Amino acid sequence: MGFNCGIVGLPNVGKSTLFNALTQTAAAEAANFPFCTIEPNSGRVAVPDARLDQISSITGSAATIPTYLEFVDIAGLVRGASKGEGLGNQFLANIREVDAIVHVLRCFEDDNITHVEATIDPVRDAETVETELMLADLDSLEKRVDPLTKKVRGNDKDAVATLKLVERCLDLLRDGQPARKLDVHDDEIKAFRMLQLLTAKPVLYACNVDEGSAADGNAFSEKVAVMAAEQGADVVVISAEIEEEIAQLTDTEERIEFLETLGLHETGLARIIRAGYHLLHLITFFTSGPKETRAWTVPKGAKAPQAAGVIHTDFEKGFIKAETIAMDDYVALGGEQGAKDAGKMRQEGKEYLVHDGDILLFRFNV
Repeated sequence: MGFNCGIVGLPNVGKSTLFNALTQTAAAEAANFPFCTIEPNSGRVAVPDARLDQISSITGSAATIPTYLEFVDIAGLVRGASKGEGLGNQFLANIREVDAIVHVLRCFEDDNITHVEATIDPVRDAETVETELMLADLDSLEKRVDPLTKKVRGNDKDAVATLKLVERCLDLLRDGQPARKLDVHDDEIKAFRMLQLLTAKPVLYACNVDEGSAADGNAFSEKVAVMAAEQGADVVVISAEIEEEIAQLTDTEERIEFLETLGLHETGLARIIRAGYHLLHLITFFTSGPKETRAWTVPKGAKAPQAAGVIHTDFEKGFIKAETIAMDDYVALGGEQGAKDAGKMRQEGKEYLVHDGDILLFRFNV
């Protein structure tokens, strides 16, 4: 089960630099001209979680394996992309494939790095990208109306419901609002997802600031924060330049010392990864034993058999029960045996909703 976040934005805002730092590779070419990233590059990054090392230490596992989130670096968008300008069509096709959007906004001045709009205004840039995505969604939905109308005339009940949903989406988009603002009923969720609307995807704004503003942000990032608050979106302040430098440091102590000199407690990348995880409504459960302690990802609301299936499909098919220990109990009682002795290991069945931080042992029979 893969989950991914697409890194998007106008050209020359620091997308590829940020991606390179995230994945600690040079897979994406960072250059001072638009469209240097033509094919979407992707890379898996470990989700930082202090609980994983804590559990592993208590268990005495030989290996500690994190869970991962995938990031995709997508070619820069320009005004008119919805009509095919620049690499518009390719950009729009690539963004349809991701689960969430990390929208990088340039919040720094630098005469040596050109800006496609000539001036620095991250709110304007955000609106440019959002407008292009809304225009693309409008075009996509308008093309569906006639075929759906014909099916409705033929008494197709599914088409009736879908057409009503499409019309509600069109009303919202024509009013200048993204599709994610639509109040979708429970019985419409599947049909809504099938529309594959670009503006239905959750968004995280990443304010790329200069090195001196990495700790507290600046006037540019403050404007983005106001905009995001109005939208109910999340914001992370990050300096892609700093993150690139940190990515070159292999020694943990050196990284900590470098961060401290900048007034930072953790990397901006760690905040972006966690924010992306939250954006996708994901939670983590753990398995732990002498060989390995491992973190696993499931959507919030996943039931025990679904979580078992993430490890192996046979676990889900033959699911019997999940022996479950809450994270706090596991730590407080010194591990599995202590939790058992205190009666804190529970036997959970097929309807159990997995909680973030659960330590699980699955019993199954195939």
